[in-house]
Amino acid sequence: MRLNRRLFLIGGGVTAAAAVVAERTLARPRAAAAITPIDISARPIDHFSVTDQSRNRFGDLLFRGGLDLRSSDSRFGGFSALWRSPDGARLVSVADNAQWLTARVQTSDGRLSGLAEAKLAPLLHENGRPLGSTGYYDTESLTIENGVAYVGIERKHAIMRFDWGASGVAARGTLLTLPEAIRGEIKDLPSNRSLEAIGVAPPRSPLAGSVIAIAERSGDADEPTRGFIVTGPRRGAFWVRRAKGYDISDLAFLPSGEMLLLERHFSLFEGFRIRMRRVAADAIKPDVEVDGAVIFESDSSHQIDNMEGLAVHQEGGETVLTLISDDNFSPFQKTLLLEFALKA
Repeated sequence: MRLNRRLFLIGGGVTAAAAVVAERTLARPRAAAAITPIDISARPIDHFSVTDQSRNRFGDLLFRGGLDLRSSDSRFGGFSALWRSPDGARLVSVADNAQWLTARVQTSDGRLSGLAEAKLAPLLHENGRPLGSTGYYDTESLTIENGVAYVGIERKHAIMRFDWGASGVAARGTLLTLPEAIRGEIKDLPSNRSLEAIGVAPPRSPLAGSVIAIAERSGDADEPTRGFIVTGPRRGAFWVRRAKGYDISDLAFLPSGEMLLLERHFSLFEGFRIRMRRVAADAIKPDVEVDGAVIFESDSSHQIDNMEGLAVHQEGGETVLTLISDDNFSPFQKTLLLEFALKA
């Protein structure tokens, strides 16, 4: 989701002229018209806390390193979702202008060092048109499982299925048929706060193979938000508890079947905060309210931005979590790629 943070960008006594410039920077650029190689520079982030650089444990997370990513291509940015291959070697992201990013992950001494072979490409409708030229332009969530990519789309409140294993970024999206029991509820979600998180439950989950989607926020203040079991024999809707102003920004499943929820909060005075919860594997079922233990919550000393994407993979016996930020195509924000090991 594109947060309305114009007050943040133009506040603090900035002149009216600068305010106009800031306003214009928030427009989404048009996605690449075809598969386009790009160069990405990466500044290493060696410590997560700027006040205690020797610290590497944050709640249940162990910081492994990060990157501040930049490109001279103005279409680079806006990344709202993230996937990494099972070995962590490849990365796929979706930007909120209906654009893919693919890259090979580079490491040095076990830490992130850069992205190579990076490409941008438009997401395609089943008729071959770029999604950016259709009503399905606001792509916000992504998961890839068993060669199939599922992309959640705001405003249209839809999920598209891409045959990723066969065609990669050239795959054409087809709309996933929503069950009648939840179709109306999904269509009634707020226009710009809908399917922000999506995942496929792993084999050890009671919902194995089911597509799970959660709305960023479906009510006011700290009211629970709506979640959906979209496919499988236990299809239906559930609730996800919210608190402290956090909105859902992504989800990812652990091999155990547990679900991680990435949450994000923004305010004019505090800037960005993020939080992560761990939900039991058997907690997700129709007509219940889901909650989970908080395993991490950021503070003002942490190097974060608008963290919207979460991916999980296994590496050397560790469960590795990777986060990416959505810079809203604004020069006032950053595209950060952060990597943690789950230690509990």
